Amino acid sequence: MITKSHMVTRDVDILSKIKACVSITITTLNEEIAKKLEPKAPLPSKRIKALEILNEKGIPTVVRLNPIIPFLNEKEIEDIIEISASIGVKHLVSSTYKVRLDNWKRFSLAFPEISEKLKDFYFKYGERISNSFYLPKEIRFRLMKKVREACEKNKISFSCCREGFFELNTSESCDGTHLIK
Repeated sequence: MITKSHMVTRDVDILSKIKACVSITITTLNEEIAKKLEPKAPLPSKRIKALEILNEKGIPTVVRLNPIIPFLNEKEIEDIIEISASIGVKHLVSSTYKVRLDNWKRFSLAFPEISEKLKDFYFKYGERISNSFYLPKEIRFRLMKKVREACEKNKISFSCCREGFFELNTSESCDGTHLIK
């Protein structure tokens, strides 16, 4: 199950009786940034509490640390992983921000200074894959390597399959299904 909602804890009794794994997205710990980035999603503190409750009930959990956006949440990588490990998260999936013209417009309105810094990275030096603009490959690799190293330090398995850097993955699944027993 993949969600951004803390409401998944309502189903903890059902989830604890079946073979399930719950993935919750945590993009930032900064609640002010979260309100602007994901205005209709529950605050990060509620999601972290949900992960804690699920782990206490023996339900395997995964944190989806995505998207990583340079100049916005990149400096939070280690903190998010440390908190995840401290509450029992066993796997982390990560990827970088993939720009589509509609989401870029919303992002630029919410974070005008950051979007100005990122503009050339995506549209001049990055690569276009289908309808999305990606950061340059070397920047994406560096970010994913940083996430992997923090996961290894905190004894959490890691995958970044959406980035295509399969050599960085440390688990046999991309989504955490290897945690289901």
